[in-house]
This record gives sequence, structure tokens and C-alpha cells, in this order.
Amino acid sequence: MRSNALVLTAAPGSKALDDAAIAGVRALLAGTRTIQEDWLSPGEAWQALLVAEENTDHRPLRSQIAAALAPRPIDVNIVPDDIAHRRKKLLVADMESTIIEQECLDELADYVGLRPMIADITERAMRGELDFETAIKERVGLLKGLDARVLDQIYVQRVTVMPGAQTLVATMHASGAYCALVSGGFRFFTQKVAARLGFDIDQANRLDLADGRIAGTVGEPILGREAKLATLRRLADEHGLNPADTLAVGDGANDLGMIAAAGLGVAFRAKPVVAAAAAASITHGDLTALLYLQGYRREEFVT
Repeated sequence: MRSNALVLTAAPGSKALDDAAIAGVRALLAGTRTIQEDWLSPGEAWQALLVAEENTDHRPLRSQIAAALAPRPIDVNIVPDDIAHRRKKLLVADMESTIIEQECLDELADYVGLRPMIADITERAMRGELDFETAIKERVGLLKGLDARVLDQIYVQRVTVMPGAQTLVATMHASGAYCALVSGGFRFFTQKVAARLGFDIDQANRLDLADGRIAGTVGEPILGREAKLATLRRLADEHGLNPADTLAVGDGANDLGMIAAAGLGVAFRAKPVVAAAAAASITHGDLTALLYLQGYRREEFVT
């Protein structure tokens, strides 16, 4: 037998997760052995611990509950409730559209009037329709000759942190977790974001510059899906961690490898191909929802 946690998380401030919603979920759990239920944060996060056979497929139950709660802005997930591994000791997080709200290449494109063209390439790559390496080379090539000083302007004027990111990193750090920021974007941005939020390390590509301008090329090797997966595995090995102790989060196709390999892989406001493949998916909540998935209560959050 195995215990799993059904975790419901609502959009912050929505008041969507009320007593009526919980009553409806309890009715759907009538044929399931439930050993405990409680609020992780009243009105925002609730969990019920379910006991079932080891190989039970919980996807039908999850879909049934999600359908019953629609159109309320509530995310429904069922995750393992192993007391030894529920709270993760390694976080590997994608940066763009996950830890920050922007795609930095798209913002750079604004400066040369190419945002629609470059944003379209970005979107197709994140959906898995384009090879990542080809897509990044094509986009960067279109920026050749742009004054490199624009990089600082983009960071200062446009880069905003995703709601809940600071709390996610600070709370996991306080519990002893190691936090890594990984990106298929550029280290110019990951270094700044990692320092701002307290990540232990960052990893990304090098944007080549020449004579104070963007050269239109990316340093080799280009880091994408396999590099992110390799980082997850390397850090787990270095810290002596079981795969079950790891958490990976991202939104695009180049995050699929690490999301599939992590003990808890989360698709955050992700492209459909990613949300369909991930063990857990957050669409309505902010990044603090990842703490609720690990069983943290609101009063344990560190800001």
C-alpha cells in the first residue's frame, strides 16, 4: 500500500477553494481510502492523504476532480506522500516564464522591431515544434549588431520575478535544500536573477559580444534540454540524493527531460505538451504552489 497526497491549490486571492468546493471533492473520494485531510492554507491550499495499492493509476481520479471543480481557478494534483521524500532537497528551476515572467530574447527583439518574428520562433520551440539549438541560433542571429548596453536596460526595466519565486527559494533553502537556476537563455540574465533570489548556482548559454555589440552567435556548446537533465542528475549525485529527493520545474519542451527525471516534476503555466507529460501541473497558482505540493503549510513559508 502507498500513501499519496491529493493537493488542491487555488489562484491567490481568488477565494475559489471554499467549503463547497471541498464538499464536492469529498463526495468524489467516497470510494477511496482517505486517512487524513487538512488545510495547508485556508482558502488557498488543501490536501487529503489517500491510501491505495502501490501501482494505482490516479490520473482518472485527478481528471474527475478537476472536471468537477471547473471553471474555478484550482489546480488538482496527486503526488507521492512518502514522509522521507515529500520535502525535496534539490530544486532545479527553469528561468524564463518560470522564475521570471519574461522571455529575454523576446524582450531584446523589441529593440530591433522583430518581436513578432522572434516571439513566434520562441513559442514554437517551447512547444517542441522546433529544434532548440536551431531556434536559438536563428533568433540570436537576428539581433546581430544590437548595442550590448541594451542587456542591462532589459534586466532593469523589464525583467520581473514570478509571484512566489522568492518564497519558494527562501523556504526550500531554510529547510536545507540546494537550489539551481538553469536556462536555455543567457548567463547575463541568470547570474543576476540567481543572485537576486538566492539560488546556489546558475547555468545558461553565453551570448557572444564583439566591440560592444551583440555578435549574433551563441557560445558552444549550446545548453538546452539535455544540459538541464544532466545538471539535475549531477547535482543529485554530488549531494548524495535519491532521485525522489529532487524537484524540477519549467514551462517549455526543453524542460521535459529534467521534469520527467525528478522525484517531483512540475509543469508551471506550461505549454500543453509539457503539462501533459509532467506528474504535476500548476496553471492557476503562483510558485508557492510548489511548496504546498511538498506539504508545507503557509505558516512555514520564509519570505
